[in-house]
Amino acid sequence: SVYYHKLGDAQANDKLIFEDKNSPNMYHYGGTTEDKKYFVLYRALGTDGYECYYKNIEKGLEGEFVKLFTGFENKSNIVDHKEGSFYVLTDIGAPNYRLVKIDLKNPSPENWVDIVPEKENLLEGVGTVGGNLFASYLENASTKVYQMNYDGSLIREVPFPGVGTAGGFSGRAEDKDLYYYYTSFNYPTSIFKYDIESGNSELFFKPDLKFNPDDFVSKQVFYKSKDGTEVPMFLVHKKGLKLDGTNPTLLYAYGGFNISLTPSFSTANIILLENGGVYALANLRGGGEFGEEWHKAGMLEKKQNVFDDFLAAADYLVKEGYTSKEKLAIRGGSNGGLLVGACMTQAPEKFAVAFPAVGVMDMLRYHKFTVGWGWIPEYGCADSSKAQFDYLYAYSPLHNLKPANYPATMVSTADHDDRVVPAHSFKFAAQLQASQQGSAPTIIRIEKKAGHGAGKPTSKIIEEQADIWSFMFWNTGIKDVYPEQNQQ
Repeated sequence: SVYYHKLGDAQANDKLIFEDKNSPNMYHYGGTTEDKKYFVLYRALGTDGYECYYKNIEKGLEGEFVKLFTGFENKSNIVDHKEGSFYVLTDIGAPNYRLVKIDLKNPSPENWVDIVPEKENLLEGVGTVGGNLFASYLENASTKVYQMNYDGSLIREVPFPGVGTAGGFSGRAEDKDLYYYYTSFNYPTSIFKYDIESGNSELFFKPDLKFNPDDFVSKQVFYKSKDGTEVPMFLVHKKGLKLDGTNPTLLYAYGGFNISLTPSFSTANIILLENGGVYALANLRGGGEFGEEWHKAGMLEKKQNVFDDFLAAADYLVKEGYTSKEKLAIRGGSNGGLLVGACMTQAPEKFAVAFPAVGVMDMLRYHKFTVGWGWIPEYGCADSSKAQFDYLYAYSPLHNLKPANYPATMVSTADHDDRVVPAHSFKFAAQLQASQQGSAPTIIRIEKKAGHGAGKPTSKIIEEQADIWSFMFWNTGIKDVYPEQNQQ
């Protein structure tokens, strides 16, 4: 249900704005337009697709909601209201998204006006600030931002220090400047002040870290998956790395829920890089890096494409000499934990170490626990049909463990995870230990007083990272970490 709460009032005085007693599991969320003339309500069955309603609140909260977008096949977000029209970011008729202007007096699709038409690259978002639009694109999984007028005409591209990720391009209509962040694999997350009129950026804050970014190189490569699809992957390592197959390598990915993985700085990853390792981030199908078509190519009955993409990334790293199967570790969390679990059951011989974190491991019953039912649009449901049961059973990590030589595995979860309940990891770890025919350790790490990961205090993060790197280095034969310091 959605309530209106006035700051300073008791919660008992909140006013009911919307409820649907016939659909108690429906997601509801929303907010007002910047001019406070409209309240916008979104309704979703789960994690993919939603409806949109609005009501005029200029004269109070009693007005009726008006349907703008119905059905759950598409995603349309109201960016702003201006002079009787909504500016809407939508994938309707545009898998890579477009920004349209919708006259509230004539809202039918034939009357929509394209402000920012669909392009080859994904239009990831549109922000408003200072009377301008800021269109954020993903170009091969890296951010490009363009400042525009409200008619869609280009003012300028926002300059960044390099290929990376940026965000924060929003604010109030009267603002003269904004603050955005920029980060990349070897560029710590920094804040820039941007003058909207001149387009000048100046560094506002940069963390002081004891490492030299010039010692490292990051690049993007493309490799072919099982069905011939080209998949991009970022690689980060020390300059002058020898491609002799001896480098400890961590391959990370997610591949689902329309989520995009883009370059970002990780202090923890420097531990790997400074010890001659390689960090690889693969942009698998199922993610959002290339729009809805890329997403849909890795969901429901096409989920196996995601695992094929990941396995092909591992093959590429070995073939090109970055690492070997004795030095390769794979890692992923949540849907990425499912990814790692599925790949280590399908091809255990390809990896030395596996880190499935807070993963969805029981694909036949996931929807029966906490908010698992919300993922049905992404995964399907074993109770819905034989066809869905069959494809879920075919890759469900828990149900595909069999006697084999599995890689050294650290399953991780937390006792208060109410997103992906710990039972997934408990069952998977127990069955993995029963199925392990080799000598590699198979353990489970259970964090106490923690959940799915967000909001974890720094102390817990440090402890977790220390365990992860120790486990990886030991099981890939790297026994002398930071040898230069040890000699001193």
